[in-house]
Amino acid sequence: MATMLNQYLMSALGSLRYEPTVKMVTVTSAEQVLARTDHAYLVWEPQRIVPSYAVPVIDLQEPLEDVRPYTADAIPTGMLDPSNAFAQHTCAGRTAVVHGAGGPGEVFLPDDLDGYAVLDFSPFDWFEEDERIFGHPRDPFSRIDIRHSARVVHIVSGGDILAESGHPLMLFETHLPPRFYLSPGDVLADLVRSDTSTTCAYKGEATHWSAPRLGDAGIDIAWSYENPPPEMHQITGRICFYQEKVDFVIDGVRGERPVTPWSQ
Repeated sequence: MATMLNQYLMSALGSLRYEPTVKMVTVTSAEQVLARTDHAYLVWEPQRIVPSYAVPVIDLQEPLEDVRPYTADAIPTGMLDPSNAFAQHTCAGRTAVVHGAGGPGEVFLPDDLDGYAVLDFSPFDWFEEDERIFGHPRDPFSRIDIRHSARVVHIVSGGDILAESGHPLMLFETHLPPRFYLSPGDVLADLVRSDTSTTCAYKGEATHWSAPRLGDAGIDIAWSYENPPPEMHQITGRICFYQEKVDFVIDGVRGERPVTPWSQ
């Protein structure tokens, strides 16, 4: 019986999943080392599509405080992404706090991962070996491919053509729709840099762009990476529009808007 691999992997979404890593993982708070271990786990709570790091409790350099039981509510039906707060847990365990030199951070101790503490990513600085990581740990079962394409792409909002290109860079990322990164010269709309900045663990810090002519519909309609990591250098300075917010006509065929966490 044939099985589509992605469906097989997604069938475990409702389970607590983990994967050991051989990387040396270091957690610091205002340069104070809170943990350093080569026995960390990548942990996906039920319904979460992005992993967190769990470290052995014995490797924490500060004690856990305010330890309390946590009983998970009914597991949600949708996928939880990084916009869902760390404090929203989807399995039974205990919550706690660890205090570092830079302030406190939340901790979760799942019942089914005895001896391991999952740390909230944002309050601390994280390193794999000697390199700092950003946003969240990378998923070893996810990847990005960038390919030059000859597809003819028109990006439209209402009756306005926002951009057109016959030579986009296509970025294929696991579990996400293909993204079209265009040269700035292919953008016809007048875009204005917005105050929104987001972080991708794979591509770095993203600048967002708005099209004032479109009113509210044009807010944060596109993004770009001005200084991505070396392996993502091809997308530097290119503009990518949200397929969730505008219409894409590809080789003459208007595509459906995908449903993702950015659809609102």
